[in-house]
Amino acid sequence: MKRLILTRHAKSSWDDPLTPDHDRPLNERGKAAAADLGQWLASRGYVPDEVLCSDALRTRTTWSGIAPALPGTPTLALKPALYHAGPDVMLAVLRHAKGDVVMMIGHNPGIAEFAARLVAHVPASPDFNRYPTGATLVADFNVDSWDQVTFGSGTVDDFIIPREIVA
Repeated sequence: MKRLILTRHAKSSWDDPLTPDHDRPLNERGKAAAADLGQWLASRGYVPDEVLCSDALRTRTTWSGIAPALPGTPTLALKPALYHAGPDVMLAVLRHAKGDVVMMIGHNPGIAEFAARLVAHVPASPDFNRYPTGATLVADFNVDSWDQVTFGSGTVDDFIIPREIVA
């Protein structure tokens, strides 16, 4: 059994329109949402042993906000290929994962499509298809190795967006 925690980066800042997209930071709401996501994950026992993260500043900062709430120190791999990746690229990256519980942090629009294609049945949440900032899907796969994962093979355990987290 393998578990994937699929998170879109938290809310980023648009304060400086000259900042390159790759270098956009989180805004204050995004920083708070990342910390809330960390608490939510820890409270449910959704603790990754490996994190595959886009190398963009906003995804790295999202992880930095989540990490303090989680026990242990998962292996962190920055993956430039996840920056604005589509579903096929995201699946290819996931298939090289080594952990039993893997967190992947990426971007829309690719992450929304990846989440929808990955599971057999999408959650009933009206927010699932748009996968807003901070959206997090937890899905299980009845496989021995990540290279066996295919689209449509995941089972949804949970789905949350930061504004639904009650601290």
